[in-house]
Amino acid sequence: MPLPWRLAAFYFMFFAHAGVYVAYFPLYLAARGLGAAEIAWVLALPAIARIFAPALWGWVADRTGAHRGIVAFSCAVTAAAFAAMPFVDGIAWVVGAMSVLGAAALPLVEAITLASLAGQPGRYGPIRLWGSISFLAVVLAGGAWLDRQPVTTLPLPMVLFMAAAFLVALGLPRGRAHAAAQHVPLRFTPEIWALLGAGFCNAVAHGALYAFLSLHLEALGYSGTMIGVLWTLGVAVEIVVFLYLPQLFRRYALSTILVASLACGVLRFLAIGWAADTLWIVLLAQSLHAATFGSFHAASVAAVHRVFPAAAQARGQTLFSSIGYGGGAAAGTLIAGWGWELGGAPLAFTIAALAALAGAFSAGRLKRAGL
Repeated sequence: MPLPWRLAAFYFMFFAHAGVYVAYFPLYLAARGLGAAEIAWVLALPAIARIFAPALWGWVADRTGAHRGIVAFSCAVTAAAFAAMPFVDGIAWVVGAMSVLGAAALPLVEAITLASLAGQPGRYGPIRLWGSISFLAVVLAGGAWLDRQPVTTLPLPMVLFMAAAFLVALGLPRGRAHAAAQHVPLRFTPEIWALLGAGFCNAVAHGALYAFLSLHLEALGYSGTMIGVLWTLGVAVEIVVFLYLPQLFRRYALSTILVASLACGVLRFLAIGWAADTLWIVLLAQSLHAATFGSFHAASVAAVHRVFPAAAQARGQTLFSSIGYGGGAAAGTLIAGWGWELGGAPLAFTIAALAALAGAFSAGRLKRAGL
């Protein structure tokens, strides 16, 4: 099977698992008796682990070239953790261990994908969109499923999807070892700092969304099916972004895409926090996921590939994951839990909007650097 197909298959299985986790795992935790602060804490554990674990795995990958083995190990650990979850009381311990040992899969596959594109980052979109397609399908089907079945059935499909990702990972390239990786430290340029700052702020902004959107909509009276529809709407328009990514990258600078994506985040989170009881506003807000995640993620992955040296590509992707999807997501989830308990959805999502605004200012510094 050609490498782009194998990469697309991995994204498909990985994000099928992610779709269940992001949209419905908070409901599973609530069904297990956890309160809002406890849910925020459990959901923050993977992000906390991503502060340090992906960078460590990236250093190992750059030094040894064992990208494939590390990705497969990460998928196997994650599948085992969700298989054990229905049988344990200490969910936080299971999620914590899984988060440390299974944190490397996605950033290392991003490094493999960018390395295979022969200097044409716009080709990333048509490969990565298969992850969005599976996310959309699973979230939509999951909402209908939960209208008919108990939420406690969720771990089973999460195990199956991640087990499939493990099998696909076995067919990925091994990667290249860089002997210099252990001798040459990374030099943090202003461009790297600005990019990491934008990634951190964007992840903080999404903390409220991933932790509490489903609970927020459920409290407002939306059905499980409608919640699934609203999640899938965001992913559907995200797929359009990935399809047109080559044209988007040819027309606009990466810094412009990043700033515009974060500006859309300000509007999106304010709308969700203050007007989610009006369906058409939620529909518009969810359509902005194409920018706040889709175009931002694609542009940031390409920017990481540009600002980090060749011998540090795995470290670059995993460092961005650590700072953004690790530190930023952890901070955003915990702050969202605090905001939710103090002022409900309006306060939690207003904080998210302020974080997106700060990220836009950080990304604007990349424009001055010509990125």
